[in-house]
Amino acid sequence: MEHPATALSRDLAGQAERVCRRYLSNGRREGSYWLVGDKHNTPGRSLYLRLRETSDGGFPGKWTDAQSGEHGDLLDILRAATAGGTVAEALREARDFLNQPDPPPSPGRARSRRRRSSPSVAARRLLDLSRPINGTLAQVYLRGRGIPTLPGLAALRFHPRCWYRPSADDQLNVPDAMPAMIAAVTDLNGRVTGAHRTWLTMDGQDKALVASPRRAMGNLLGHGVRFGRGSSVMVAGEGIETMLSIRTALPFMPAIAGLSAAHLAAIAFPPKLERLYVSREPDKAGRKAFETLSERATACRIQLLPLDPEASDFNADLRALGADALARRLRSQLIVEDRSI
Repeated sequence: MEHPATALSRDLAGQAERVCRRYLSNGRREGSYWLVGDKHNTPGRSLYLRLRETSDGGFPGKWTDAQSGEHGDLLDILRAATAGGTVAEALREARDFLNQPDPPPSPGRARSRRRRSSPSVAARRLLDLSRPINGTLAQVYLRGRGIPTLPGLAALRFHPRCWYRPSADDQLNVPDAMPAMIAAVTDLNGRVTGAHRTWLTMDGQDKALVASPRRAMGNLLGHGVRFGRGSSVMVAGEGIETMLSIRTALPFMPAIAGLSAAHLAAIAFPPKLERLYVSREPDKAGRKAFETLSERATACRIQLLPLDPEASDFNADLRALGADALARRLRSQLIVEDRSI
């Protein structure tokens, strides 16, 4: 009996150019080949993929990357395009592309698949498949927001083709995958419990033009995206860019992004924490989050103090005032003994 992967690979090869135009859109056709930078759809000419059977006996759908030495078939291209990068995801992606039904799983296998594909596991897999942001579109995006390269950004990663599930509010022509900045959500012990995705435009200049350019996955309650090691004095807030803006002005202040007002209100306090500054958002949800945190901090004998932006948030302040002026404004809101941080 033919293996399902073999059958899907053969069916994909029969539509090789259509597959390339969808998943390797930064490449171009030249004769019997499709040329692109690599299997992650990077612009370039290193990877060449056969579109039809060639005179030397080459089969359609087979590809070789002259720079890395990698080779494979179209299932490998689809696997690189999925968020998790697993064979199972590639098979599902292939069936969706070919409009083929999913095979009926046995009850035991279905239960096993549900266990393996929990949101936290999927988040860790996505982070493993992502790379550091240096030299990527994620770094371009942050620089466009006025945020330079900073120490302590290990929580941030980049995925060149992160899968995006369209919502009811999206237009019909939304891409299936786009470049994305990936942020690790961790607990107090540094264990990854989730991930946050910010989809970007193809040049990295802004967030992608989709209904939901930011989405989180995994176990978020009590956890957050952490910048710098926890200490007795820290700052917390909702958004990643807000926390990075504060870090731009105060680069040695440890920070945690809760990702939303509700999750900020529920962050777990590190055991050595004595004083927590909170970036207070000027809306109803932000004020409520600050009130909840204040009540929890008081019960834990932690001093909690607000940091208020001049504009809508601290990233707007950073872009309007510059890092030095923002640093002066922030330090004026710190107690005297913390102004040297």
